[in-house]
Amino acid sequence: MAEKFNPAPHDKYADDPREAVLADREMHNKLEAGLVGGTFPASDPVSAAQPAPSKPDGDRENESLWDKVKSAFR
Repeated sequence: MAEKFNPAPHDKYADDPREAVLADREMHNKLEAGLVGGTFPASDPVSAAQPAPSKPDGDRENESLWDKVKSAFR
């Protein structure tokens, strides 16, 4: 039987399927190692991504307790 015609051109910027499979396997192995190694408490889900670093509080250290309470309701 003849091959089906595909009008879409080849995407030269697409990911290499072999590299994508290797990256998926690597990520899966890291997640499995985290679950098996007992490094995570039962209440925390395993995450493949790291959380973003928090922003520093700046000069909030000099605020009074009352100022901090008021800022919570703004």
